[in-house]
Amino acid sequence: MLDTNLKSQLKTYLQNLKRPVELVVSADDSPKAQELKSLAADIDSLSPLVSLSEVEGERMPSMKVTNSETATNITFAGLPMGHEFTSLVLALLHTGGHPLKLEDDVIAQIKALPGEYHFETYVSLSCQNCPDVVQALNMMAAINPNITNVMIDGSLFQTEVFERDIMAVPSVYLNGEQFAQGRISLSEILNKLDTGAVTRQAAKLDEKEPFEVLVVGGGPAGASAAIYAARKGLKTGIAADKFGGQVSETVAIENFISVKATEGPKLVANLEAHVRDYDVDVMDNQKAVKLAQSAAKPGYYDIELENGATLTSRTMLLATGARWREMNVPGEQEYRGKGVAYCPHCDGPLFKGKRVAVIGGGNSGIEAAIDLANIVEHVTVLEFDSKLRADDVLQRKAASMGNITIITQAMTTEVNGDGQRVNGLTYTDRTTNTSHSIELAGIFVQIGLVPNTEWLRGVVELTERGEIIVDAKGETSLPGVFAAGDVTTSPYKQIIIAMGSGATASLGAFDFLIRNSEPEQQSAA
Repeated sequence: MLDTNLKSQLKTYLQNLKRPVELVVSADDSPKAQELKSLAADIDSLSPLVSLSEVEGERMPSMKVTNSETATNITFAGLPMGHEFTSLVLALLHTGGHPLKLEDDVIAQIKALPGEYHFETYVSLSCQNCPDVVQALNMMAAINPNITNVMIDGSLFQTEVFERDIMAVPSVYLNGEQFAQGRISLSEILNKLDTGAVTRQAAKLDEKEPFEVLVVGGGPAGASAAIYAARKGLKTGIAADKFGGQVSETVAIENFISVKATEGPKLVANLEAHVRDYDVDVMDNQKAVKLAQSAAKPGYYDIELENGATLTSRTMLLATGARWREMNVPGEQEYRGKGVAYCPHCDGPLFKGKRVAVIGGGNSGIEAAIDLANIVEHVTVLEFDSKLRADDVLQRKAASMGNITIITQAMTTEVNGDGQRVNGLTYTDRTTNTSHSIELAGIFVQIGLVPNTEWLRGVVELTERGEIIVDAKGETSLPGVFAAGDVTTSPYKQIIIAMGSGATASLGAFDFLIRNSEPEQQSAA
């Protein structure tokens, strides 16, 4: 199952095992089951601390990773390859006693959770966000024997997916009831399970001393800004809703100079590791909701967080990025996650053999159509303009595929469904003003990005599109408040450009601090 290179790498990892790991395989006669048995046999051969057995199971094929002494229970229903291979390797290591990269207080919090928690996590192996959720729940299961997690490959267990109306991944069920859909961090999971966690967390944040530079946002711009500020010796913090931002949802990255090819989650992991190499106070899963001049400390700014905490800093650097633009038509919100999707790589496999639509004819839209055409029965691309905006090479590729139909001058007006899931859409032909309906199972929206600045309206100067207006140094209309990345008026929304603008804004903040002493010092003079 595993090639020689992977076997060699895995053997090296398994040398970190400190206690026995038991693999319990449940398999039928299907090809995937035979592949899983082969994978388990390969793992068994690589370490004397790994043992292998086979039993009848509820789901087949599946493989449980456990230890009889600790009673941990981590299960993979399906073949954990692709993005989930890392999840399997970590499950082996953590079950085998290799230390988890978690703070001591987080481990203690997981151990102290009362009751039993049986998680089921539906994924697709092409989903780049799913491993984060699977690995978070697996770590919890490795710490607390009253917690279990089963990763379920939705493409292999289609009956379950249909019965539970799962049309987006990752979808997490807890004790049989839906718990979460979409990317969710370990901190967010614990906040939902431990009702007092948010209050305790807010209290700890309120106690923090003021920063010299506080970065709001953890994407490429925010990470770059934090590193540059820390390298200048400034007291630096970074408060991020979700570290990585849009990059986490990017599959292939081939235009990041000096790196021929990488993937979004891998780049995000490297960004976070680089930031943590410096003296930066990283506050993840913290959403900013208000920016104001500090009443308690003149010459400083306050950021109010969603949990009620307040952080104070001499300068602020806003790098909150952007999110997928929505169609804003009837039915879109009702059927979000029930056929309306924004990540074709994540949710595409759930629509295998079905008819879907892609809204948008730019690069993202046509790339999505090409990817989906290899999975689904048929793809209809609806473009508002009179022509596609995608690169010629993408247009030629789409035209060469026999199951992609492109409709231009099409304005989507409604998402149709049966109350449970999408069954079509309605659009208007802008040349004839006639209305048409298409029967389909899924709609993938790819119409660009909208900046995350709703919370800044009336505070800093924005464009009509909601972008933060900045000068050459990244400074906004508020002295001492800087901004960088996709949230600004930067004309090109690219990873490498966001990183450059983050560095520029950080250096701008450093220059501001040098040239502007604190008001108290000015008064004393």
